[in-house]
Amino acid sequence: MKRSYTCPYNWCNVHFNVILKRTGQSRETADKQDYKFNKLSQLLLLMDTILCDELIQQIFNHLPPPSSATISLVSKRWRHLLRSSLTTLHLHLSPSHPPPPTLSSFLSTLTYLSSLTLSSGNTSGDITTVFSDNLLISITNSNLTRLTRLHISTGPVSILPLIQLSIACPKLSSLSIILSRRTSPLQLQLLSRFSSLLNLTLNFSGNVTSPESISVVSQQFTVSSTELRLQTLSLSGIGSGDYALNWLWNNCSYETLTKLVFENCEGVGDTHSFASFIKRVTHLHELELKTCRSIVSLLLLNLAHNHNSYNSLSSLLIYDGGDGNSLLHFIRESRCNNLQKLDLRLPLDLDDSHIIEISKKCKRLRDLRLQSCCMVTTEALKTLSLALTDQLVELGLTNCDIINPKTGLLVELAQNLRTVKILDLSYNHTLFDKEFVSMIGSLCDLRTLKLRGCSRLSDVSLISLCKNCKKLESVDVVYCHGIKVEGVEFMVMNLRELRKVKVEDWKVSEDARRWMNDKFIEVQE
Repeated sequence: MKRSYTCPYNWCNVHFNVILKRTGQSRETADKQDYKFNKLSQLLLLMDTILCDELIQQIFNHLPPPSSATISLVSKRWRHLLRSSLTTLHLHLSPSHPPPPTLSSFLSTLTYLSSLTLSSGNTSGDITTVFSDNLLISITNSNLTRLTRLHISTGPVSILPLIQLSIACPKLSSLSIILSRRTSPLQLQLLSRFSSLLNLTLNFSGNVTSPESISVVSQQFTVSSTELRLQTLSLSGIGSGDYALNWLWNNCSYETLTKLVFENCEGVGDTHSFASFIKRVTHLHELELKTCRSIVSLLLLNLAHNHNSYNSLSSLLIYDGGDGNSLLHFIRESRCNNLQKLDLRLPLDLDDSHIIEISKKCKRLRDLRLQSCCMVTTEALKTLSLALTDQLVELGLTNCDIINPKTGLLVELAQNLRTVKILDLSYNHTLFDKEFVSMIGSLCDLRTLKLRGCSRLSDVSLISLCKNCKKLESVDVVYCHGIKVEGVEFMVMNLRELRKVKVEDWKVSEDARRWMNDKFIEVQE
């Protein structure tokens, strides 16, 4: 038997197809569904009638992003109100197709837009430069006076659109762009025109400056009358010959900078200018170095002699490329008194000596993440866990060879670190049910657990997890081949505080999916 009901609103023009024999629902249950849907339709009609525009926009601001597509289909009025209340927008565009002429008109309707992200698959070449320039021109012609954050990664931008952007968006406080090395010296100086800029991300593309042009470029490294009072500075793709950066080191305030990020960098411009800048930084809280082997030693050694910075440093991240001696010197000399987060992925540069020094110096450490720590032994990690007892809140041991049944490492770590609330054991292929069950009994306050890629675990681990971790809110079991549909269903139905599950879609049974929908549990793959 089929039942149908048509709602007066476009997005609600759906038909209830209730097949009693297949679903096992009674006629009374089907009637209740029709009644509930009818009430929903009446509620929407009432909202559209009595609520003013401002109040509806406030309601839209509290709804999750996925609901935007549905809201825009309710009526023309709601679509207009949704666009005018939208504060964040992300567009993925293709450089092979020019920006539509209506883009500027569309953006003009977003009167409350404060954050805009534009991305594409290809970010190099002259075509992408023209494409990015056209996008900036569309933005400047859209009267986005409330725009405070712009992230454009479609390709290098030119000088003139950058000048126009600084005039059209005076409140811009966060900017992420790609610069061509051919015009980067002048473009860097144009950054001083953004008077409200606090967060800056620069990605350099193109050929590195030739040695013959260094003397010409160096003449442009004058000190600007307007100092860049940045709080966050992120640099990517710097080459050994990018001397245009010297303007940045000479004009960036060393009193306001709190976060510094380098990614895929082989240089810092002039070594003397950079060393002079980093030694004067007074309130650096976060430092991230990703694939920057050529500059890690220079940065850490200079930072170790900056007594103001190492006392304020609270977060240090080093990935894929470092120097064991300079890192050890930094930990010993700087004392790292206030370091609270340490994230290291240094397979060949991290050993027991570093771990022992960390246990001595980093007494306030709350977040520790180690990836591919093949040179670190079990005894060093046990010593570290004793030093951080009742202190550590987040622990990550990803792809660590020392996690295996013979060492008993996890059991002892759990006994010493009972305050851990976030645990990441992803891609530990030698982690078995026996050790996991023995460990999890000591982590009753766990809120987030990541087991992605732990292929040896089975449903037994999930059963033990449900018995011991009643407060668990988020679980990641993607690529855990030993975990089956029954284990996922048992976990979902027995963890009452669960709000997010990451698992393959085929492992979620119909009963589990229905339960998660009723309890508003988010499922991701």
